[in-house]
This record gives sequence, structure tokens and C-alpha cells, in this order.
Amino acid sequence: MPIVKDSVRAAVVQASSIFFDRKGSIEKTIQLTSDAAAKGAELIVFPEAFISAYPRGMDFGAVVGARSDEGREMFRRYWASSVGVPGPDVDILAAAAQNHKVHLVIGVIERDGGTLYCTALFFSPDGFLGKHRKLMPTASERLVWGFGDGSTLPVYDTSLGKLGAVICWENYMPLMRMAMYSKGIQLYCAPTADNRDSWLASIRHIALEGRCFVLSCNQFVRAKDYPDDLCPSGNPEDIISRGGSCIVDPFGNFLVEPHFEDETILMADLDMAEIARGKYDFDVVGHYARPDVFQLLVNERETPVTVLSGADSQTCKTDKDDTTGEC
Repeated sequence: MPIVKDSVRAAVVQASSIFFDRKGSIEKTIQLTSDAAAKGAELIVFPEAFISAYPRGMDFGAVVGARSDEGREMFRRYWASSVGVPGPDVDILAAAAQNHKVHLVIGVIERDGGTLYCTALFFSPDGFLGKHRKLMPTASERLVWGFGDGSTLPVYDTSLGKLGAVICWENYMPLMRMAMYSKGIQLYCAPTADNRDSWLASIRHIALEGRCFVLSCNQFVRAKDYPDDLCPSGNPEDIISRGGSCIVDPFGNFLVEPHFEDETILMADLDMAEIARGKYDFDVVGHYARPDVFQLLVNERETPVTVLSGADSQTCKTDKDDTTGEC
């Protein structure tokens, strides 16, 4: 394991997006980053899809076999409020991390051409580190988000420790977790939209399984946080997402209990030595792994659309004695 700081002061931000408003959501992010940094935070984690919305309750006008004009317009608004990576919005967030000398992990809706992705962005005091695209959108999320691939499964070796993120129900994918453990993740960020009690059992299990700190971060949202024409409830004070953000140590104990009451910034000091203490009797990719029985193959190649033209698209002909199969 790499040598890291003895203690890391971490924050999880439980707050609502400013829905379909990229500029407003970024301004709120910068203010909350400043607030957390003022409390001494060195690592700050924001929820899934914080910029600019987790569209809970929205159907985007889709049923099997048909899409409505209203749904297409809703998607256009969502697309217009998304983030290009790289781009000026990323530069603004990088500047915030640099100005406050913090590591920042934040969920965004990423725009790449005509496709949207649920993405986590990573920043250090030195600037933008990179991104992770959610591999598997869940249920109706697949109507509006594309699928990530193995090329964005990073764990960054930072001055705080090995830092990575697994988004929402990706955390229920055992092989995804194993891939992250194999990279030595120590600061396991779990931005999510799941506010059920069962989620809390899962992240405690992950902390125990990976012998890592888990920072679970969800939005606290009321109906009034939605645009007026998309409000999912007649009562603006109704709670749409109750939060439940928390921080768990490598033994599965809550350092910060789940919070369900309001928007807040939760803080904890992480004793990084607890990771080594935990691996004494259980190292999931070390002495407890049994690689003679189990093996994991991870495809980390990017899978873009490839355009073949000219000679590239012609059939390759080789000499009958050529066994290389190369042109």
C-alpha cells in the first residue's frame, strides 16, 4: 500500500441540484466547496448527477414503442444543462479545487455529442484528474443516459490516498467492486440517488469487503427544488429524496451516521492506519483472494464508433505462407 497521510479530513455534501440549471448548480457547488474547505475538508464529495439534476420521477415521455414531443423537449432541456468534458465548466470546477486546495469528486451529467452520461469528475489541488462514466444505468435511467466502458475506471494515487468512485447501483456489481479493490482503492466514493435503508447495508458491506473508507453521498431534494413545470408534487415542501449520506470506516462502522433531515455538510477525520489494521485478517485481493481458483478479466479499452475509409476498409490479402495475418 502507498504511504499516505496519517489522517484525512473528508466531507460529503448533501444538497439539491438547481434543476436543469448548469450555471446555478456550478455556483452552488463552488459555494458549498468553499463552506466545506472552511471547515478543514481536504476531500469533498458531491452526489450523483449534482450538475445539473438526477431526474427522479420524470418519464421523458417514453412508453414501449413511442416517445412524445414533450418528452423530446424535456431531454433537450436536460442535454442543454449538461457538462462538456473537457470544457469551460470543468475548468471552473478545477479552479475551485485549486483555490481551496482540496480534492473534489462530483457527479455530473456529461454531454458527449448527442449522448448523456452519468459521470463522476475528479479534481485535485493541481487541477482536473479525470472521470468515471457509470457503466450500467439502472432501469429508466437507460432512456436518457448512455453506457460507460472500461476506459474510465480510474483509481488515482493522490496525496490523500488512492481515490476512486463507483456510482449508485454499480456498487451492486461484484466484479466492478473487485476491479476497484484490485487497484488498491482506499477512499471509495459512492455518489448515489438511493436513499433506502438497504443501501446503507450495502455500503457498510463494501467498506468491510474492501477494507476502505466509503463516502456515500446523496441529494436532499424537496419538490420546490424542481422547475415549476416539472414539480412532481403539489406540495412544494414534500421531500423527494431524503438523503442518507454518511461515512463508513474499513470495519463497517459509521464515522458519520446517515443524515435524513436536510441539506448539510457531513465531516469526518479518517484515520488512514485503519486500512492496514483491517487488512491484517482480510485482504480481498491479497491473502484472501485465492487467485488459483478465481480470476477477473477487466477490459479497459475505449469502445468508440470506428470509421473505416479507403484502404482501411479493404479486405486484407496475405501470402499463403504468411501466418501473421497482417497486411
